[in-house]
Amino acid sequence: AALAARYAAPLPAPEGPLRIYHLGHSLVGRDMPAMLAQMAGHEYASQLGWGASLLQHWTGDVPGLQAENTGSAYRPAGQAVDSGDYAAIVLTEMVELKDAIRFHDSAATLGRWAARARAANPDVRLYLYETWHATDDPAGWAIRIAQDGPALWQDVLLAGAMADPAAGTIHIIPGGPALAAVAMAITRGQVPGLTGRDDLFARDAAGVADPIHLNDLGHYVIALTHCATLYHRSPVGLPHDLHRADGAPMAPLDPAAARVMQEVVWDVVARYPFSGVASRAL
Repeated sequence: AALAARYAAPLPAPEGPLRIYHLGHSLVGRDMPAMLAQMAGHEYASQLGWGASLLQHWTGDVPGLQAENTGSAYRPAGQAVDSGDYAAIVLTEMVELKDAIRFHDSAATLGRWAARARAANPDVRLYLYETWHATDDPAGWAIRIAQDGPALWQDVLLAGAMADPAAGTIHIIPGGPALAAVAMAITRGQVPGLTGRDDLFARDAAGVADPIHLNDLGHYVIALTHCATLYHRSPVGLPHDLHRADGAPMAPLDPAAARVMQEVVWDVVARYPFSGVASRAL
């Protein structure tokens, strides 16, 4: 109840493009921030790693740092956060989330990043990007998303981080819930041209779906979710013929399918109090 009270009043909607910094790993990736920037018309930078935790980013011991940050979007995390240059910073924790909490001091580290960002820019908007676990998780993919939201992302990470007053209020970008909602719409036959959840995930050379990493359509869903959360407006009508970070066009997407995805994402974001978006926006 005390945590929920922190989110009773929504954030004011931004008046224009926000300069964004993304900190995370492959569930952020290079393509999703690029798609998001095309949707919103903003500038961004990032630091990525191979499954990196917030603690590894904090200490600088980031696996895959050089391999994952070869593009022009890269800016070292400490330098970026300390600069105060960014209107919004999106922080991403590693998964398995239970391991991050147990072995990587997840909640306290989220709080340290938040406090550091606010020291550099008191007006910065801070977000925790809620992701997902593997589709072959023994507990069930959709079940983990539904259960982990309140039990781990909110009650452990947010509550623990915001126990430090210097961290301020951190909002959530509900990537996992939005992805699950779109997957459910697909299985119900509501998304033209798509037949199952795996249509959102990457495939290997043999055509086997990756259990956790997304393809262009999955990245598109997550970019929509970020855009709706960061800008407090419906993504319905946003373009669906975007480009990846390397400039190549994303996989074709039926306009009718894109519209359903946009509608589903907005419904999730606008009903999610931790997003900071006013539910009345529905």
